[in-house]
This record gives sequence, structure tokens and C-alpha cells, in this order.
Amino acid sequence: MNVRAVLAIAGIAVLFIASCKNSPEPQHSQQKVAQAVPRKDYLELILSLDTLSFDGYRKAVYREDSLLSGTVDSANVPFHHFFRGKKYLQAKQRDSAVAEFRQMKGLKTNDDIELLKTYSLLTQAIPTGAIVEAELMNQILAAMQVAEKQNSRITHWFYDLMAKAYYQNQNANESLDYAERYYNKHPYKRHPVIMQRHYDISFLLASRMNDYDKMMFYNVQARNLALRINDSLAIARTYDNEAQVFSRRGENDKALASSKKYFDFLKRTNNLNAIAYNNLATSYVRNNQPDSAIYYYQAAIRFVQNDPTGKQSPIYYKGLINAYKIKGDYKAALQIADSAYAIEVNNIKEVEAVKFAEIHEKYETEKKDKNISILQGQNVFNEKIIRQQKWMLILAILVFLGILLFFYFMHRQYRLQEKNKLLESENQRLNMEQKLLQVQLNPHFIFNAIANLQSLVASGDTSKSVRYLSAFSGLLRNVLEHSRRDLIGLNEEITYLENYLQLNQMRFAGLFDYEINVDDNIYPADYLVPPMLIQPFVENAIEHGFRNINYKGNLSISFNIKNQQMFITVEDNGVGLISKEPGEQKKQSLAGIILKERLEVLFKTKGQDAKYEIEDKKRRGGQGVLVNIVIPEIKD
Repeated sequence: MNVRAVLAIAGIAVLFIASCKNSPEPQHSQQKVAQAVPRKDYLELILSLDTLSFDGYRKAVYREDSLLSGTVDSANVPFHHFFRGKKYLQAKQRDSAVAEFRQMKGLKTNDDIELLKTYSLLTQAIPTGAIVEAELMNQILAAMQVAEKQNSRITHWFYDLMAKAYYQNQNANESLDYAERYYNKHPYKRHPVIMQRHYDISFLLASRMNDYDKMMFYNVQARNLALRINDSLAIARTYDNEAQVFSRRGENDKALASSKKYFDFLKRTNNLNAIAYNNLATSYVRNNQPDSAIYYYQAAIRFVQNDPTGKQSPIYYKGLINAYKIKGDYKAALQIADSAYAIEVNNIKEVEAVKFAEIHEKYETEKKDKNISILQGQNVFNEKIIRQQKWMLILAILVFLGILLFFYFMHRQYRLQEKNKLLESENQRLNMEQKLLQVQLNPHFIFNAIANLQSLVASGDTSKSVRYLSAFSGLLRNVLEHSRRDLIGLNEEITYLENYLQLNQMRFAGLFDYEINVDDNIYPADYLVPPMLIQPFVENAIEHGFRNINYKGNLSISFNIKNQQMFITVEDNGVGLISKEPGEQKKQSLAGIILKERLEVLFKTKGQDAKYEIEDKKRRGGQGVLVNIVIPEIKD
């Protein structure tokens, strides 16, 4: 899936909760719902707010806050704190809103007021468009289970939170399940606003499945309903959805026109967000208008930096890099690449944060042992100081003579050094490209591995999850170590591949077998290869080649040396290169593009021969894919 589509989908995800309060409807419908609610049943009044427009919702919040503020002992009225918190949120004062929600107190444990308080706090805790951490997921799940047990009237809101959390964690199946629960449990599910929201979610899930016809179908349904109820925001949102479909179909001019309509509406209504900036910038890139794209990418980055609840993402920087490349400004592209690299490294470090306590304890123990060793060697050190002082004068004289000699040679070799500086600068640039290309692989692998672990946890298989987590933590350590090196031993690469394949066998039990063959003339410890050179093709074979096959897959990896070149083959008996889902084709081709760029940086810039070929065995009457990689023979 391309960058624009990812961010556009993420933008719809934000509407999982907000959309109920952003859809206008005829004023008489709003009044009918609100006036039908008994004034003393505030919970029912709050439930009915889902059906109001943004302006109607705001007015209702201000009205109820004003009424409750004038009551006796309002500080002890929980709904006073609820409406006051909502009022702060509308003023974008999140911290004040959270403080108000915390003051809500029910009449007994786990009653509807306490659940409303928990829901309000959890809603503010979920990050915008980012992965929901395990601790927060557990809190939402526990609150949902309590609401179900109490048969609470706001249980459907916890379903909505679960749907949003699973969606942001890339688990579409669970998200769909909880979205259906939310809709079916909602007391106003026949209301046009709730129906509009249902169409939006259906479009979202169709997008995840890359089903363009369904996407267009649900978008048309949403637009028809929006036109019927005169919902301007919903109408505008359908243009953003429409832009996604056009972009994926390659109709870039239509996509840009739709993006502009959506962006202009958000600007007029003061609802702009980083995703809207990014989507419009991406449309400009696809229409070969890099200057406009650069402007909107930079606006997206500034928006995220100014948002205290947002999380830095390299995706905006990558779009900006592409725009500068199209423009031909490679210096600016490289500067932006540095920022993107720093963000990706920081995200990887967050994955390792769970190990901090263990590492810190180990560090403290080692520090104590080191202090003991220092104290024991203090006497020896003092004796050495006396001897060292005798040599200080001699060393100073040698340094002085060395400085004189240095300036003498510097004068003679000035032009040569200038040339060396240029060569060194070029070498650093190439090294930077190499590190950047490796980083393109590592986060992709880590994301998939965490998704695998998440699916195991969701399945409830605790023992298998623990084994998988233990194996994955060791594999992740190897990945992080390899990412700092240009070349590793062949034996390390083989060990890494075996660990990776075993992890996938744990995930896909009985799906495939594998074998790794090394020529008898090769001693793996004596040869060097680029790290993670083969893993993307192994991943493609497992994730795409063996998917939906009715037989057991076989994966074969072999290493041979001939004429001072290493020949590597990756062969499978999967479905081949023809895929029903365009998103899968893009993922498979991405591994080849990255490999080509790595080979150029590592070998071709040095005049060495390196290449690869991908062959669909169906052309020869076979089944599966054959990948041939040729690199120079490098001995340790």
C-alpha cells in the first residue's frame, strides 16, 4: 500500500470516535432527540449527543455546563465535571479536561458514572494514529469486560475504543468484530449520523482489503446519505475517500482534484491535520509538482511537532525526501533523510524499552564489580604514575618534533589532502545511503514480527506466546547488531535465517518446510555477506508465496562459490509472482528495489559485479519463484 493510502486510512481511523460528533443534520432532528430526554437522566442525554452535529454538540455541552455550574454543591456532581471536561476539550485544553474527568465519582463501584469516567480518560490516553501499547490495550479490555458484566448502557463505547485500538495496531479482523458490536449495541443505530459512521468504517475495511469496487460503493452510499441530511463534513470526507481510490487506480489528476476539495473544506472549518497536509502533498508528487509537495510536507511536519499528543513519524520525512529527489535537490533530501533516520532509530529504541529494568540492574551490578576492581588496582596505578612522569618530558619532546614534521608534510601534500577530503566526503555519503537502505528493511521486519506476536497473544496461547517472545527478543538483538555493520559472516547470516524461519514455522504451523544448503568448498565463518540480504525474499515466499495454497510449501536456500563469486539462490514452490492483491505485488517488488540499491552502494560503486534476478517458475512449467543473487566473493 502506498504512503498516501496508509495516511488516508489512518485519517479515517481518527474518525472512529470523532465522526459521531462531526456530522450535521437538520435542526429539528437534533431538537427532537435532545428534548425527548428527561432532564434528570443525564446519561441518556449524553448518549443522545452522538446524534448531534458538531455545533449542536458544542452548544449542548456549554448549555449543560452552564446549568450544572449554577446548582448547589456542583463540585460533587459527576456530570458537572463531565461536561466541564468536554468544554475544555473543545477549547483544546486537554490537561484541564483530564483533571475534570478524574474528579467524577459514582455512587458505587463500577456503576455507569464510574464507567463513563474510565471511558473519558481512556479516550484521551489513546495516541492519535499511533500504535496502542499493550498496557493501554489491557486497560481498555478490562474496562470493556466490566461494562459487559454490569450490562452498562455505554458498553458500545468501549467496543468503539477496542475497534479503534485494534485498527491502529493493524489488526483489521478484530477491529471489524468490535466495530460490528459497537453498531449493533448503539441505542441510536438507525439514526443517520450513526449510519454514516457505519459506511465510513465499511469503506475503511474495504480499503484494507484493497477492494476498490467496494470502497467506491460504500463511499457513494456515504455521500448519498450525507447529501440527504445536508452533512457538509461528511460530504467533504467522501472526496478524501474518493482521492484514495483514484490514487490507487493511478488516476492522479482526479486524485489531486478530490484532495484539494477535502483540504479546502478542512481549512475553512479550522479542522486541518497532518494527514490532510500529507495526502495533498502526495497528490502533488504524483502529478510531478515537487514545489507544492514540499510546502505541504513541511506543513505536516510542523503540525505534528506542534501537537503535544502526536508522535513523530518518519513517513512525512520520506515523502519530503521523494519530493526533493524529484526536484533534483539531493543535498536537502540527504538532510531530511538524517531526520527520518533519527526518528526511526528512536522508534526502534522504544521497542527495547521493556528490557530497561533488566539492563539497568545488570549495569548496576557490573558497576559495583568495577568499583571493587578499581579500588584493588589503585595502589598499582599510583606506582605507575611515578614511572609515567619520567616519560612525560620525553613524550613532550617527541610530540613537539612530531608537530614540526606534521606541518612540513602538510605543506608538501596540501593538494593531495584536498583530493582525499573530497573522496572521504563521497565515501561518507555512500555509507549514509547504505545505512539508510538497511534501516528500510529493519523496521519493516520488526513491525511484522511484532504483528505475529500480537496475533499469538490475541489467540490466547500463552505458552506459545512466551516461547515466541523469547525467540524474537534474541533475533531482534541480532538484527540490531547486524544493522550497524556493512558485512557479517556467512555463518551469522545462516544462523539468523534459521532463527527467522523457525519463528515463522511457529506462527504458521505445518505451512512449509525449509532447507539451507552450503557448498562443501565453503567454510561459512571465512566468508562475508551483507546483513539481511536474503530475508526480504524469504519473507515474500512465506507471506505471499505460501498464502492460500492447499499443499505444503518448500523453501530452499543455497550458497555456492565459483570464479571468485558467490551464487545465492532462494527457491519456493508457492503461488508465484501473480497476485490477486495489488498491495502484495508492491511489497514483493519493494524487496527487489531495496536489494538493487544495496548492491549498487556496496559493490557497483567500487567497480565490482553484483546482480540479482527474480524468475516465476510458471514460465518453465514449474511452480513458485526462483531468486538468483550474485555478489563478489569476500573473505574475512
